[in-house]
Amino acid sequence: MTLQPHILVIIPAFNEAKSIDKVIAEIPEFVREIVVVNNNSNDATSKVAAAAGATVLDEARQGYGFACLKGIAYAKTKAPDIIVFLDADYSDFPAEMSDVVKPIIEQNFDMVIGSRALGNKESGSMTPQQIFGNWLATTLIKWIYKVEYTDLGPFRAIKFDKLLALEMKDTTYGWTVEMQLKAAKQQYKTVEVPVNYRQRIGHSKVSGTLKGTVLAGYKILSWIFKYSLK
Repeated sequence: MTLQPHILVIIPAFNEAKSIDKVIAEIPEFVREIVVVNNNSNDATSKVAAAAGATVLDEARQGYGFACLKGIAYAKTKAPDIIVFLDADYSDFPAEMSDVVKPIIEQNFDMVIGSRALGNKESGSMTPQQIFGNWLATTLIKWIYKVEYTDLGPFRAIKFDKLLALEMKDTTYGWTVEMQLKAAKQQYKTVEVPVNYRQRIGHSKVSGTLKGTVLAGYKILSWIFKYSLK
């Protein structure tokens, strides 16, 4: 890893016009490029992100994974050292990116998960079903894969070559758990760091609806059990 690695940030965004500029504004200056993937938004997300200085890509196929895959395809043309994934709703603290990438730069870790379970969560920032779902998923991963995670949080960093080697496939809710399961299978050097979490701006498209919660839970559990058989 170089002393000043090329860091590219990928931010999937669906109807986040009210928050995306705040997220971009707080990303540290050491980041080489911020890529916002406009995931079929019907508001001004794309326009606001571009005005804030981000590279904006459009992905019409709805799904968090689809948006991340679009960002990765673009990143291949830039060959960064590190990819950071970050949500667009301002629930994460972008300034903490320094802590998230530090283990890769200084200790040669392959992947870093920003753990909300280890950090401080603002009251109401995570629903009871989110907290339970994270506990259940990470407990099952510990039992089946013998790897300890405390969170499936979206704020994470990974070496770009290691990310490509995972051959990510999920197009919707299972993206984060797929990455962690595959990293465990391939014995990546992984660590969690505490990150803080606050109430998001706007309404959650996943945990804010019964359908989104059920589908996300189903997809996460499916990945855990399906991948254990491979």
